[in-house]
Amino acid sequence: MKQLAIIGPTASGKSDLALKIAEKHNAYILSIDSLSIYKEINIASAKPSHEELLHVKHFGINEITPDESFSVEIFIDIYKNAKKIAEDTGKNLVIVGGSTFYLKSLLQGLSEIPKISEEVKVEVDKMLLHIGDCHALLHNIDSEYMKNIDSNDRYRIEKMLLIYKASGLSPTKWFASHPPKPVIENLDIYNIDVSREILRERIDKRSKKMVQMGIIDEVASLEHKYTREPNSMKSIGILEVLEYLDGYVSKEKMLENISMHTAQLAKRQQTFNRTQFKDVISAPLEELEMIISSKF
Repeated sequence: MKQLAIIGPTASGKSDLALKIAEKHNAYILSIDSLSIYKEINIASAKPSHEELLHVKHFGINEITPDESFSVEIFIDIYKNAKKIAEDTGKNLVIVGGSTFYLKSLLQGLSEIPKISEEVKVEVDKMLLHIGDCHALLHNIDSEYMKNIDSNDRYRIEKMLLIYKASGLSPTKWFASHPPKPVIENLDIYNIDVSREILRERIDKRSKKMVQMGIIDEVASLEHKYTREPNSMKSIGILEVLEYLDGYVSKEKMLENISMHTAQLAKRQQTFNRTQFKDVISAPLEELEMIISSKF
């Protein structure tokens, strides 16, 4: 089985390229997109269409509901499952998306966690009935590590509690003594090189298309079902629509804000990709398909 990654800023054409490569080279697709992972968030995430998802098997899309927590650990489990299924069915694997922090996690790996006894699991389950107290306890034990974990992030709080109760060590001390191991040793990474002007034009078109497709109704439905509390409801595209629904901005200003914030995200993605990955092959979109095909 061969595997590769296609990266680039949002709206650069990654998904379309991945579909072409997957069709041509007998591959499945693993999405690394922090919003497409959620069911029901379809327009705001600009995820592939229903027909495209049926045409080529995708992993990392529609995996969890908008009120569930997503993490690096969950993503790595999804990757391992995708890889196994690809190997078992004689397929290759194309990893694609803009949330390349998750790609970096595959290359760097995660620390192992201690063996968790049934007694510890039962104890932690009881403690989690008062999640605020759990967060406070962990913060007192390891304030540096916990400063980036929200007091309502049940998934990560539970994991840190399990580590602490099973090992007797703070998360920082545990991870320092158990350094991560890479999940992927070698991976060819291809980056879409696109000018700022072309990218801004593509972002503006995508934003207008989202409105035409019904992003306002989608966000209203999501808010009604899940409230505004989940992290997924704080994403670009959703926040701007909520501002419009609250009457703070006009529809035109909402569209302008979506485009502006998406362009800012794209700039951050380009900086991250440029500084965090080595030996990346970069080329314009129209050239990358030929370059990638020559490697298969």
